[in-house]
Amino acid sequence: MNAAVETTRRAAATVEDPRWAAVVARDPKADGRFYYSVRTTGVYCRPSCASRRARPENVKFHKTPADAEAAGFRPCRRCRPDQPSLLEQHAATVTRACRMIERSSELPTLAELAKPSGLSAFHFHRVFKAITGVTPRQYAAAHRADRVRGELSRGRRVTEAMYDAGYGSSSRFYEQSTAVLGMTPTAYRAGGADAKIRFAVGECSLGSILVAQSERGLCAILLGDDADALVRDLQDRFPRAELVGGDAKFERLVARVVGFVEAPGNGLDLPLDVRGTAFQQRVWQVLRNVPAGETTSYTELARRIGAPKSVRAVAQACAANPLAVAIPCHRVVRRDGGLSGYRWGVDRKRALLAREARATGSGID
Repeated sequence: MNAAVETTRRAAATVEDPRWAAVVARDPKADGRFYYSVRTTGVYCRPSCASRRARPENVKFHKTPADAEAAGFRPCRRCRPDQPSLLEQHAATVTRACRMIERSSELPTLAELAKPSGLSAFHFHRVFKAITGVTPRQYAAAHRADRVRGELSRGRRVTEAMYDAGYGSSSRFYEQSTAVLGMTPTAYRAGGADAKIRFAVGECSLGSILVAQSERGLCAILLGDDADALVRDLQDRFPRAELVGGDAKFERLVARVVGFVEAPGNGLDLPLDVRGTAFQQRVWQVLRNVPAGETTSYTELARRIGAPKSVRAVAQACAANPLAVAIPCHRVVRRDGGLSGYRWGVDRKRALLAREARATGSGID
């Protein structure tokens, strides 16, 4: 085979490889997934490298920096592929800040949180919110709420639980208690015995749907094939609450929710009663920022909340989501784009994504 033919063959093989498109686009999302080397320069780079684009016949792909170096290539001085990427550095910074917040009895200042990373307080605040979907103050409030719920669930006295969770005064805690617990502290300690939840079961194109509302807002949107099973699920979630069948007014609310499920892109302008651990709420908050017609991966979610090694925990938080479609866990797919498990059934997940793709023209199938 002569040199010209071999060059053409190598170029064609590279262009046909889906990784080449990421190199051409300098896609930062591909960083860490693979690396590429350039025969003529002897260096290897990460996909997002801003260096002049190499000719495809001179490019070779590698799984890790070690593979590239074993093949005789040295790291690019511009993108430094042998060092953590900027996204990985930011994720580590946010993770460290989250641990600092969790260990502190009072919320550290932005300057204190930013200091270990060398970022300015302003830049740190932007990075923290971009990755987690919430501000440091909101993260601290969610963590503190999670702690007080745990203490009350174990039977601790309200005052003890309040101070152990980091609330500095009883007046501040009681001002926020309904938002934190969804009910009074005494009622929460009693397992929600005094909470009243209205609910109704209807039908939509995805099967049976149960909609439930507390005094704070929608607390459950459940999908399934068996209406009785959905009611039992609601009873298991709120074992001591008073469950009340919906009246005509509530039926109109159910109709609005069904309309939203049929056309998620229209949005749901109703308050949500989102109860979960601090970690779950971080995941759900980021999920609510994923637009209709777009998808994300469990790995990307874990990175965005500052816990890149917690992919399994992120998947579990998605599975624990009590508000189908309103918190769009159906928009989470595997890294390769394939559909993974979905609490309400993979067929429903596929139908929702196809519906959103048609509505937005995104082309997601």
